[in-house]
Amino acid sequence: MERKVARITPEKGSRARILPISNKLIDMLNRQPKHQEKAFATAYSLKSKFLQNEKKHHIQAPKPTVQTNRLAYFQTLEATMEYHKTKDILYLQQLLGHRDLRNTLIYINLEKALFQNADEDYHVKVATTLDEACKLIEVGFEYVTDMNGNKLFRKRK
Repeated sequence: MERKVARITPEKGSRARILPISNKLIDMLNRQPKHQEKAFATAYSLKSKFLQNEKKHHIQAPKPTVQTNRLAYFQTLEATMEYHKTKDILYLQQLLGHRDLRNTLIYINLEKALFQNADEDYHVKVATTLDEACKLIEVGFEYVTDMNGNKLFRKRK
């Protein structure tokens, strides 16, 4: 908590990694009752509890429904949205801890399928000086082109 990082324990051959966490998440974790030293349970115990609850609610439902909710779906959705925002496959590979880039390519295909007809929304800025261009790059804008001596930058909304 003091270093504001979370250590991710690898599963199924992925890489261990350390990711930064926000002050908001730290505050939320500090408000939770402390039952164990670790802030999060293991993936196995989470999956077990999730499936128990899913089965319990499935049996109580008046009409049986297809059991489609799985923890992996949440990771898939989050990873697909992260790729859509950044368009950086190597960043996504590192974030997910994949050893093989082929495993990460799945999210590119999903992103293309989900957003094939979506219009790309961007914030657009114009820089006339080198200082303005540097400031735009520092806050995440990417250079697009020159026009009439001005430099055009964009960033996804």
